[in-house]
Amino acid sequence: MSKRDYYEVLVVTREATLEQIKSAYRKAALQHHPDRNAGDKEAEFRFKEAAEAYSVLSDPDKRSRYDRFGHEGLSGSGASGFDPNAFTEFEDLFGGLFGELFGFPGGARGRSGGRTAARRGSDLRYDLEIDLEESVLGADTQIRVPRTESCQGCGGTGAASAEEIQGCPGCGGTGQQRFSQGFFTIARTCGQCQGHGRVIRKPCTGCRGTGQVEKERTLKVKIPAGVESGSRLRVSGEGDGGANSGPAGDLYIFISVKEHAIFRRDGIDLVCSVPVTITQAALGSEIRLAGIHGAERIKIPAGTQSGDILRVRGKGVPNLHGFGRGDLLVEILVRTPTRLSREGKKLLEKLAECGDDGLTAEDLKALERMK
Repeated sequence: MSKRDYYEVLVVTREATLEQIKSAYRKAALQHHPDRNAGDKEAEFRFKEAAEAYSVLSDPDKRSRYDRFGHEGLSGSGASGFDPNAFTEFEDLFGGLFGELFGFPGGARGRSGGRTAARRGSDLRYDLEIDLEESVLGADTQIRVPRTESCQGCGGTGAASAEEIQGCPGCGGTGQQRFSQGFFTIARTCGQCQGHGRVIRKPCTGCRGTGQVEKERTLKVKIPAGVESGSRLRVSGEGDGGANSGPAGDLYIFISVKEHAIFRRDGIDLVCSVPVTITQAALGSEIRLAGIHGAERIKIPAGTQSGDILRVRGKGVPNLHGFGRGDLLVEILVRTPTRLSREGKKLLEKLAECGDDGLTAEDLKALERMK
């Protein structure tokens, strides 16, 4: 049986907002809820179908892939099915149904019968400032990241010992309290144990009962060549530790590049300005430039004008998202003498009288020596 269009399942348009999708999902889930349709396999199927549709359409990345490629865009990408974390605000609809209907474990029960649901840790952000040389060439660096980790003293349980954990008397260890309302049962998170299904009589002194502690960790980070300000690096599993043995979150490193004294970046090109004398520009010359990739010899053609751009191929920035490398663009700035000898002044006056071609090469060289 082929899958129905997710928008059709929730009866929303493709332009629906997240709030409209949430509202439509709640309506469909209530209509087909197993507690209201006991023994009805069709209703159970529609209930799960609506949950799958909501899981995709409520996630921006999954929704984008689905809008472009349909169901095929989700297969094999880890985006199919759904993440139970997407349904945290619909706990009143599900109760313990995740384990029963979708095959997710309801949480491992300890000796006391308390439920300990694993939760993924939070993602972290780290702002890293690097030099232009590091952004162009790439680099290996170390960063120190403060984060939460599972308490080693109690193994993340939050209790001084296993004997100090007991099932919650308020919910019987399920983590939820159920109330009958009309045709169906409403399940709410237990206020006594906050949904853990257990209570701790004596908390761990190392973490004060939280199961987690603050630690600072040193990480080695490889900065790829070609990154720029605003680039984001993802380090999987280096965020906050998860609760109750849940997976850790991810670390996102946001890059900012310092301004350089000589070079600036324009896309994948490097740009700099180099001052030269009148005689160097008029007669032509060769200058040596300390570039980011090493020393470069720049040949200045005779007759070069101030503002001319000389291009050195392949001496720019690597393309981070493809192949090839940009160029080095050298802007020539012709420097006008500010102090002249009497002879130098006469040479310039001769040039003014005779036009641009009024001075010979020997005259220009003399001007260079006399300034």
